[in-house]
Amino acid sequence: MVRRTGIRLLFLIPGGLGMLMGLNAALVLLGLPHAPIGDHLAASHGMLMVFGFIGTVIALERAVALGVVSGFAAPVLMGWGGLVLVSPLPQRVGQLMLLGGCLAMTGVYIPLWKRQREVAVLIQILGAVAGICATVLWLRIPDTAPLIPLLVVFVVLTIAGERLELARIHIHSRIAEPLLTWASTVLLAAGVATLLWPRTGLVLFGVVLGLIVVWLAVYDVARQTIRSTGLPRYIAGCLLAGYGWLAVAAVVFIAAGLRGGGLSGSAYDALTHAVFLGFTLSMIMAHAPVILPAVLRHPLPYHPVLVLPAVLLHVSLALRVFAADVLDDAPTRQFAGVLNIVALLLFAGLAVGLAKTAPRTKAGPR
Repeated sequence: MVRRTGIRLLFLIPGGLGMLMGLNAALVLLGLPHAPIGDHLAASHGMLMVFGFIGTVIALERAVALGVVSGFAAPVLMGWGGLVLVSPLPQRVGQLMLLGGCLAMTGVYIPLWKRQREVAVLIQILGAVAGICATVLWLRIPDTAPLIPLLVVFVVLTIAGERLELARIHIHSRIAEPLLTWASTVLLAAGVATLLWPRTGLVLFGVVLGLIVVWLAVYDVARQTIRSTGLPRYIAGCLLAGYGWLAVAAVVFIAAGLRGGGLSGSAYDALTHAVFLGFTLSMIMAHAPVILPAVLRHPLPYHPVLVLPAVLLHVSLALRVFAADVLDDAPTRQFAGVLNIVALLLFAGLAVGLAKTAPRTKAGPR
């Protein structure tokens, strides 16, 4: 078990390094002191965090679920592709590696679909297709702002599919799965539409994203487990808070479309951080005590101290979105941005510490 844990950890390390490089790029964007590494990454900060960090974590979990050696090509390409973006190598090399990682991730989902034939896997495939579209377009579009809707589709459908996978036994409505499938398909189409008809596409995208938030709020078991204690309550709290930030993002998408100015300025900052910090990182914090032990074959016991970084993340993000972005106040944005970074680093440090001090137990089959 120790040997397998070490091997799987090697797949995760590039993603962790990508996270650190992405946080360093965030300091660059905030105009704050930073390590003299990857200054050129400011323009591709979002792509590094979405694919180099988040994509690597997702791809590794899916590769473990598939249980085939070839499936690990996805986390390798995404993790190392993100690090290549930091290196002196041409950016195009890193871009192609991230594209290859998205293609490999889709290749992992296909046999999972053939094995299970479940709607949850189909929805995750739609998310992977959005990732492919985003990385292909990035080869031709240097500005990543127009690609944000596709990046949102990638993370939202991947996570929504996994939540459906985990909650199926608690869902008794016959229309729940068809509704999420329909909404997911339309969301992907709307993401593409934002490139062709920005104003109409953004409004449609925000409306459908809001419908997915409603679906998650109605059918996710978190509504019941929030009344429990310990780990179930912690997970439910992170999930519901994340869904709240996704609702905020839906409103910003609609407002940006109605305004006709596209995604820029304070609206862009509020939108991207509501989705990729408030929603996505909250999902990671929620699932880490359950997913990481299954992936690494090493326990990560829950401790109430994990609530601290989760609360800090959401409080600092609220300060950033509802104060700094609304008032367009740069000093407040810097302060809140630093707290965002501290929250993520604190969570990572606590997770490592809890894992190191946890007694080794025999992991069951994945």
